[in-house]
Amino acid sequence: MKDFFYAIQDLFVNVLFAPLDALAVLELDNWWAANFLSWIFAVIGLVAFIYWMGQLKKFNANNEEDKSISSHSYL
Repeated sequence: MKDFFYAIQDLFVNVLFAPLDALAVLELDNWWAANFLSWIFAVIGLVAFIYWMGQLKKFNANNEEDKSISSHSYL
């Protein structure tokens, strides 16, 4: 049973975390290259946010939403 847990440890430490170790070594040489993927995700998030705000503005301009003020029925 002990060997099973050592196998799990070996899988994570030596195989699955290898890309993260490579990024840690790369960061010592070039910060921009190590964070390239983070910048790509940030740009994708920014584009999605701008698109989302544009869609909200379009639906708000059509006055499709019922904005009448009413409280909940249980109050």
